[in-house]
Amino acid sequence: LMNAAVAQDVEPARIAQHCDSVSLCFSKGLGAPAGAVLAGRREFVAEAWRVRKLLGGGMRQAGVLAAAARVGLEHAEATLRRDHDNARRFAEGIQELRSPLCSVDLAAVETNIVMVSIRGGWPSPAELCEHLRAVSEEELAETGQAVSVLVFPWSAHSVRAVWHRDVSARDTELAKNKLEFVARKCQE
Repeated sequence: LMNAAVAQDVEPARIAQHCDSVSLCFSKGLGAPAGAVLAGRREFVAEAWRVRKLLGGGMRQAGVLAAAARVGLEHAEATLRRDHDNARRFAEGIQELRSPLCSVDLAAVETNIVMVSIRGGWPSPAELCEHLRAVSEEELAETGQAVSVLVFPWSAHSVRAVWHRDVSARDTELAKNKLEFVARKCQE
């Protein structure tokens, strides 16, 4: 919800007005250590509260977590916009590679998520993810850096990369460089 609101430059309420209920996780893009909020009709929230208690849910001293969630909400726009910008830079870097191995539809990069299309049969998305995660002596010797990039094999022909508050512009640059290195090695 928050990523969509920032990307569309609208208040979250404008998106949520079309929903019967909304759940917002504070630990995702907002960076709180834990926590979520549920909103909806009074009866719905009362039933959710009852079921949570029935299943043993509940926390004491939750104010510390609430404070972290509040900080996340207060800084959400700037934080999420930075994540979106970093994701866009990564996608543009892939486009600039003009690699026969992978590509990105820049028009589809609207938030902090980049879907990378993998072409050809090798490497598979899972193999590409493993190459991006692993650090080799060859990489260290050639680039002078040991970089591990965590992306997810999303489908038979794509991987998913997601930015969050702990991924900096420098990290994004390192990830682009690592992908370039891996793509070059896979072509050799």
